Amino acid sequence: MTESVLDYMTRLGRAAREASRIIGRASTAQKNRALQAAANALDAARAELSAANELDLAAGRANGLEPAMLERLALTPARIDGMIVGLRQVAALPDPVGAIRDMSYRPSGIQVGKMRVPLGVVGIIYESRPNVTIDAASLCLKSGNATILRGGSEAIHSNRAIAACIQRGLAEANLPAAVVQVVETTDRAAVGALITMPEFVDVIVPRGGKGLIERVSRDARVPVIKHLDGICHVYVSAHAELPKAQRIAFNAKTYRYGICGAMETLLVDQAVAEQFLPPMAAQFREKGVELRGCERTRAIIEAAVATEEDWNTEYLAPILSIRVVDGLDEAIEHINRHGSQHTDAIVSEHQGETRRFVTEVDSASVMINAPTCFADGFEYGLGAEIGISTDKLHARGPVGLEGLTCEKYIVVGDGQLRGQEPV
Repeated sequence: MTESVLDYMTRLGRAAREASRIIGRASTAQKNRALQAAANALDAARAELSAANELDLAAGRANGLEPAMLERLALTPARIDGMIVGLRQVAALPDPVGAIRDMSYRPSGIQVGKMRVPLGVVGIIYESRPNVTIDAASLCLKSGNATILRGGSEAIHSNRAIAACIQRGLAEANLPAAVVQVVETTDRAAVGALITMPEFVDVIVPRGGKGLIERVSRDARVPVIKHLDGICHVYVSAHAELPKAQRIAFNAKTYRYGICGAMETLLVDQAVAEQFLPPMAAQFREKGVELRGCERTRAIIEAAVATEEDWNTEYLAPILSIRVVDGLDEAIEHINRHGSQHTDAIVSEHQGETRRFVTEVDSASVMINAPTCFADGFEYGLGAEIGISTDKLHARGPVGLEGLTCEKYIVVGDGQLRGQEPV
């Protein structure tokens, strides 16, 4: 690590720690004003955002980025609209900071309860998607946290343009610029510095490929909220309404190939496989999806051979693995063995079956008669998400405002002394 990068990241960390104390005590009105002003700034800067994004896309094409990566990188008019809507939706959400619950009297006469408070400084490391800059900044701001955002080098121009809009919003609300800082350097040493500064950073959220998340999880000296893969399944039960199942499976895979909630494996009960798979396969082929299947699948439709590696792969591309299973038990066993504890769905009209599925599938989100691509903070009513956690401590599933806070105990007394009876 070069000294200049270390010095730069230390300056960002120190500024973020100081800013966290200011944003942590900011009023809800002040935070909402910053969010609304940032939304207005984005709306006014559409041309600048598109021009900056085109620089990144051109560089990506020149450097041979895969189509799925380019799709994630693109800042389309619809995605700019989505960022604006996300900011305004977060502004409209209840502020979790300062909420007090479970106040109760103890025999000593004191009252004990819990108050929700910000985490402090959140470091976010992400790749490709420039809209993550807005998602992360808005949620951290509303939850009273300062944040340091380190986007991928492939999105540097887009992230700078978005950051300028955020800074305008902060200025209008009289909040310090260091509440949201975007790392300007593309030097990878910045990541190493960010994840090893516990004196300045309270939690790290990596959003990107498996390699990035594995590296951060391995090397970080700061707590990490993460998920490694989005190996998501849809199981079509013998009790499914097949037209509904076909629509769900198609949407789960083709809504967007590059999201972590995209279906990567389709499981079909053997009782309906011969009826369900041929029209389903035709629909996928028309969309250009490559099919890979187990032996029983390939006896029904044309598909490449699915290997053991396929069951464990997050494609993020128009590729789908298909397996025919002998009922619910085998479907659950397959998901719990090969899945990534992210999002899995069942299509069934049998209540007992769906109840078993949601109870026994060990994933952060489990769905009934809905496509896995709904696993998204916006769709869950969180306004946006900082990421989707497959961890089981602190936060699980889409991480919104509450996931960026914790609780501390508060005790209220009136002169009581321990070891003495109340007067």
